[in-house]
Amino acid sequence: MYEARQEKMVISDVKVRLVDNKDGRLKAFCSITIDKEFVVRDIKVIEGIGGYFVAMPSRKMCDHCEKCGGKNHLKAKFCNNCGASLQENRARRNVKSKMKLHADIAHPIKSECRTRIQDRVIEAFHKELDKSKVPGYKPVAIDESEDDIPKIIS
Repeated sequence: MYEARQEKMVISDVKVRLVDNKDGRLKAFCSITIDKEFVVRDIKVIEGIGGYFVAMPSRKMCDHCEKCGGKNHLKAKFCNNCGASLQENRARRNVKSKMKLHADIAHPIKSECRTRIQDRVIEAFHKELDKSKVPGYKPVAIDESEDDIPKIIS
């Protein structure tokens, strides 16, 4: 039987890659390491009306063309595969009647977890922002190529 773990997760590492986008709301991409064992990439730092907030990694929602079955983003007007015209407003709407165009890949279940992640990421973002103002600044490399990831030998 599965026994629930009682201690809280520890965010053991945060990496921040600033985005050179002076006029846009997206300010950085981040990765976090949890308990030195699990990595979540493509967390975004967004500048909102009330300050910075964290957006979890997500993917675009898609559907299939009625004519050929080709996969298309919900905002697409024509099929990527056959070029057929697609119906408008194919996306489901959320509680506020806003079209749901993206789905989270990973997200916290409890608000305390979201707060812990957001606080650590925003803190690391501010530190990286300060570092970026120093001459000779070199951005942190977040994405690793497959060659950089150790192979497991069985």
